[in-house]
Amino acid sequence: MKDLAFSGAIAIDQTLKKATTSDMRRYGYCKLVNTKQLNMNPMKTYLLPIFYAMLITISCGAQVYAQQAWVGRTTGDLPYIEYSDGMVRLGADKMTFIDTGVRVMVVDSVENRYKIKLSKNWQAYIPKHFVSLSTPLSDSVTSDDILSGPWHLSAKDNYDVLTISLPDRLPYRSFQLVEPNIIIVDVFGVISNTTWITQLKKARIVKNVYREQLESDVYRIHIDLEGKQNWGYSIDYDNKALRISVKHAPTKKGIKNLFIAIDAGHGGNSKGVVSPNGSEEKVYALRFAKELQTLLHKKGVKNVYLTRAEDIDIATTDRVLKLRTVKPDLLISLHLNASSKTEVKGVSTYYHHNGSRAVSKYILDEMLDLGLNEFGLIGNFNFLLNSPTEYPNSLVEIAFLSNPEDEQRILDEKFHKQTADKIYKGIVRWLKEVQ
Repeated sequence: MKDLAFSGAIAIDQTLKKATTSDMRRYGYCKLVNTKQLNMNPMKTYLLPIFYAMLITISCGAQVYAQQAWVGRTTGDLPYIEYSDGMVRLGADKMTFIDTGVRVMVVDSVENRYKIKLSKNWQAYIPKHFVSLSTPLSDSVTSDDILSGPWHLSAKDNYDVLTISLPDRLPYRSFQLVEPNIIIVDVFGVISNTTWITQLKKARIVKNVYREQLESDVYRIHIDLEGKQNWGYSIDYDNKALRISVKHAPTKKGIKNLFIAIDAGHGGNSKGVVSPNGSEEKVYALRFAKELQTLLHKKGVKNVYLTRAEDIDIATTDRVLKLRTVKPDLLISLHLNASSKTEVKGVSTYYHHNGSRAVSKYILDEMLDLGLNEFGLIGNFNFLLNSPTEYPNSLVEIAFLSNPEDEQRILDEKFHKQTADKIYKGIVRWLKEVQ
């Protein structure tokens, strides 16, 4: 059942005191219970006892108040929105990370999430701790007031920067195409009033930008890129202007010139998987990470960053925030897998965005040369460290600690060196294709 703490308070206090049954019918919410069914005059709705108010709220799917949606602003570290309220182990499918201070229209409450209205045809969900509620929608700007302004494309430091003038911070999502190499950003609640787009020659990786009114209130931004590889981008707001910063490709080719980050899963109190024999994922993930770091240094890669170099627990959110500041060219996350079925074994690689598929595929191909069983190339993976768009990234589940055969490999130092070598070779193969 939906959370009535929010819907009950707002529905009863803000709506039922004002609404008649005809109001509710007009908005299409009440289907099971209304004052007619209760043998009451609609004009006596004001006198409904709390019992009937709650009954109406429940029968309407806890959405009676939607005619008076509330405006909130995103807040906190790494706020994100989701496509659904699905309850799975790694959370519902993430639509995007989103900047703070973004205006969201809250229309419902489902356990620990708010349902938000993005546009006429789009909705999403957001964890409640990422929203600060402010005013009823009637007291704020409506979608009819949201008109896009001019665009400006230039370059700064190692990024091409596209800014788009808007009158407010509005929600958005992005996704990546590979062939051709394109970034697409949808901004919700916006009507195009863009009459010029300035593109300066300083831009190095962005070939072209153009707009599309995808729906009556969904504004699409197309960013065509040079080359085969998307090297990363970030989306935020500069005051009220939407800013999309697209990272330049490395100036020099080859793995020696990459800044590679390595994430060793778990640590400290977070043991991760523990085998029947007591082998802990956190211990071996760090050993594999250090072996990879050592090999990269031997191969001439000077810039290598470990998210943890010792047995400490670092929250995934803190890892992502730190990676935002160090700005790697590539992230490799190392984990060990487990299953309730001891016969399940093998290696797998994981990515979320299409721009990270190729590097994940090449690493998997190389790892399979070690004679490991193939568990698969897993796309759209909903792990937090796979979700950033700022850099290509791949998560490697090296083998299964729950499988006796795989566990013996994991305990073998020779296998640590072989794994590091195969990940290195996978990165080299990827670079030969995209550079």
